[in-house]
Amino acid sequence: MMPSQDVYPTRTQHSAGILARQDPVVYAHEATPAVQLDDAQRAAYQENGFLLMPALFNAQEVAYLFDAMQTMRAVFSNAGRKEVIAEPGSGEVRSIFNVHRLNDVFANLVRDPRVLNVAREILGSEVYIHQSRINYKPGFTGKEFYWHSDFETWHSEDGMPAMRALSCSILLTDNSVSNGPLLLIPGSHHHYVSCTGETPDENYKTSLKRQDVGVPEQILLRQLADTGGITACAGRAGSVVFFDCNTMHGSNGNITPYPRSNVFFVYNSIVNQLDAPRGGLTPRPEFIAAREGIAALSPLPLALD
Repeated sequence: MMPSQDVYPTRTQHSAGILARQDPVVYAHEATPAVQLDDAQRAAYQENGFLLMPALFNAQEVAYLFDAMQTMRAVFSNAGRKEVIAEPGSGEVRSIFNVHRLNDVFANLVRDPRVLNVAREILGSEVYIHQSRINYKPGFTGKEFYWHSDFETWHSEDGMPAMRALSCSILLTDNSVSNGPLLLIPGSHHHYVSCTGETPDENYKTSLKRQDVGVPEQILLRQLADTGGITACAGRAGSVVFFDCNTMHGSNGNITPYPRSNVFFVYNSIVNQLDAPRGGLTPRPEFIAAREGIAALSPLPLALD
């Protein structure tokens, strides 16, 4: 039996291109979830590919989460842990992956109804965590994250079948327009941007610091930005950004004195679990792309211990 054709080809052809999305953005409900969004919010997510929800967490909760984040950085920075990614040049902690499995606070946070139920509602199913991480962007030396679609990487390097995942970025510090906030291109999620070049095995070892494979062509980025513009998701600590797995995004470097730190959870539909990576690649490590012990998350309010 011939394998079905990949509707999202990338890193195999000689020229890049923009293809039409073949999957829904907001999925029909397979069950009746707890409704978290109103009609206007769902419509905005459908149209733009992201939604900023201000002050979803209060000041006491933010302080509790911030302390947990800082403790992780202090404990992990000199421990030689594989989950820790350092900033190019300065060596400061850039990211810590798999935080929902390494820290009880963040294990609890992924199940908080304020974020979990949004993911269940948009994806129309039960969900699990595909990837979690804290992104620290220190003042003065925090480097940029170049433009990319997460799905292009997850489809190619992890074998994620469909665009039925979303990212949830919880702001643990104020994100201003000047300290390297998340930048998104509204409407870009309706288009799949294929990239040129083959993926080297274990590409994650360099791509998590600087991405050279899976980078969109500049002329295609210009086309998307000319159509949709660019939105900086600035907000106060405690705000949350939900964005579609295929929304084109990135962030500038941070040369201000003010650090910018967010915790990211990637919710994936329980029916969209990973296949084999494309092109015969070795699967990325479990701390980057979850394949083991997959189970639907049940809501549990955040407890401040």
